[in-house]
Amino acid sequence: QVQLVESGGGLVQAGGSLRLSCAASGRTFSNYAMGWFRQTPGKEREFVAAIAWSGGTTYYTDSVKGRFTISRDNAKNTVYLQMNSLKPEDTAVYNCAAARGYGLLVRGRLDYWGQGTQVTVSS
Repeated sequence: QVQLVESGGGLVQAGGSLRLSCAASGRTFSNYAMGWFRQTPGKEREFVAAIAWSGGTTYYTDSVKGRFTISRDNAKNTVYLQMNSLKPEDTAVYNCAAARGYGLLVRGRLDYWGQGTQVTVSS
């Protein structure tokens, strides 16, 4: 079992930065690919970023490439999402997720899901 708890969301002006954290419980954190999704009311869940269990491979949706960086610290059971140059369209609830395979996570086939943290970007 893996439990995921996100933090770091908040209100920021356009152009600003936030760093989201996702703390995982359980001793098998390093076995999972980790990622971030986001969702706004009335829209489908959107994949944002993924990182393989080793941290050596990352993947981003086109709209955040060059602005967001995903990383992980397996010793701390934590995955991060550094978000720079934020735009109003980045406003959403951001959820952390875990999957047994990197490809599965990118395709949204998830094993674990956090409760989410709200990110609001004002114009």
